[in-house]
Amino acid sequence: MTSYADIMFTPEVQAEQAHIGSKGKFDRRYNAKQDEPLGAPEQEFLTSRSTLYIASVNSAGWPYVQHRGGPAGFLKILDPFTIGFADYFGNRQLITKGNLTKDDRVSVFAMDYARQARLKLQGHATLQNAEDAPDLAAQLATDGEGRVQRVMTIRIVAWDWNCPKYITPRFDTQEMTALVGPELSRLEAENAELRARIATLEGRT
Repeated sequence: MTSYADIMFTPEVQAEQAHIGSKGKFDRRYNAKQDEPLGAPEQEFLTSRSTLYIASVNSAGWPYVQHRGGPAGFLKILDPFTIGFADYFGNRQLITKGNLTKDDRVSVFAMDYARQARLKLQGHATLQNAEDAPDLAAQLATDGEGRVQRVMTIRIVAWDWNCPKYITPRFDTQEMTALVGPELSRLEAENAELRARIATLEGRT
């Protein structure tokens, strides 16, 4: 059985927790989260993301963090333990792809800055060329994003929600439009009404 703590709370980590008195504080929480699939809240959160950070480790032990983003919905749920997305050539350094040939373990942060939420996932990743997995490429394609060049799938081993503390709220264009749009519409309607009243009053004089 596996939980997030089973993977991340190594003896070295537990020693540090013991030093500050937090060792064992999380036992009840994580013991209830053994081999837990992605539930409806987690799936909804992931499929509405536009930003991911994926960490891998190279053969020399150095970690590497890669950003992946796209329109909401670019990340897809393949089953309750598997997520995936279409990938496109960037600067062609292929660091993550090379790292995965030696160690397929990855750590993922899915961010919602506007709502100060973060979902952490640990899993095993596979990155394939699209021509080697045409059906999967078609399944993971996102309208308007062009021809799929690679596909990444991640088999989730464990996940956990992170504390929202210290996440600075940030809003993308779509989120700002959703926040400000109704107020702008109200002000425009109010302005039009006032102009009509002024025109009526001026017509009387």
